[in-house]
Amino acid sequence: MSHNIILNHQEIEHKIRRIAYQIYETFVDEETVIVAGIADNGIVFAEKIKSVLEKIAPIKVLLCEVRIDKQNPNNPVTTSLTPSEYSEKCLVLVDDVLNSGTTLIYGVRHFLDVPLKKFKTAVLVDRNHKKYPVKADFKGISLSTSLLEHVNVEFKEESIAYLS
Repeated sequence: MSHNIILNHQEIEHKIRRIAYQIYETFVDEETVIVAGIADNGIVFAEKIKSVLEKIAPIKVLLCEVRIDKQNPNNPVTTSLTPSEYSEKCLVLVDDVLNSGTTLIYGVRHFLDVPLKKFKTAVLVDRNHKKYPVKADFKGISLSTSLLEHVNVEFKEESIAYLS
């Protein structure tokens, strides 16, 4: 199986930094921003965004892990923060790859049950194969692929995103 690297480690780091600046610009007048990452890779991506945001902005950044059953997305969504901890706050829902939009739309639906001040979404790779009307407000790269191709992101010491 061949892998075509679409983003190398340095490019991913650059995308994370750019997304962090976009988030800061969007929430510049806020005291607190919740960065909610969808498990498993979304939370890793969210941690990286949080780390950069804390270096560039005087905003308090809280991390929230979002667990969605990707095989059965109608199952309850769970979060590491309670709804009262993100109620009336600004929140960015983060995932690594936006494929069909299923995971992101179920995450969005969960957070709509609580009043939020402002709600945005961020992804590293937007594949343009949406089944649902969901979009990424902040994205690292838009990529047109065939439905048979898969985009994988590996967050490790030398992170890469590749097409297989």
